Amino acid sequence: MALIFKTADEQHRWFAVDDGVMGGVSQSTFSVNEGCGWFHGEVSLENGGGFASVRRQPDEFEVSLTRAAGIRLTVKGDGRAYQLRLKSRQLSDACAYRVIMTPPADEWATLSFPWQAFDAIRRGSLLTDAPPLEADSITQLGFLIADRTAGPFCLGVQRLEPSDHL
Repeated sequence: MALIFKTADEQHRWFAVDDGVMGGVSQSTFSVNEGCGWFHGEVSLENGGGFASVRRQPDEFEVSLTRAAGIRLTVKGDGRAYQLRLKSRQLSDACAYRVIMTPPADEWATLSFPWQAFDAIRRGSLLTDAPPLEADSITQLGFLIADRTAGPFCLGVQRLEPSDHL
């Protein structure tokens, strides 16, 4: 099952979790138009902030990942580094598994990541004693930008899908 962005209904599944939770003023949103999802906004370093993120309300897509060796996504960036983040029953709610990617600016690229490429983190710090990510434990996915650079950002997402060919 592929996650595609053909209808505005998909837009309503995404919600922002920005650095305002710790006093920052970064802002982000996720919108759907032209058949793509767009994670965009502005990162601010004021008040000790510096990150913006969106998460997706889970549905059958997360379940479809359980039988895959990893995940493949088609994305377009702006030259900045982004994280694909996966929430898991293996970790507490304050933690996630992440892979860092820098999609090419202004052109679409298909990137593939095996589950072994994901590192467990908590508030930006690696959890060296965490177990490896197990696909059947994935409960939610999202994107985050925390590259210590203030300013606008935009990540385009055409498609996400389970992958056995990595």
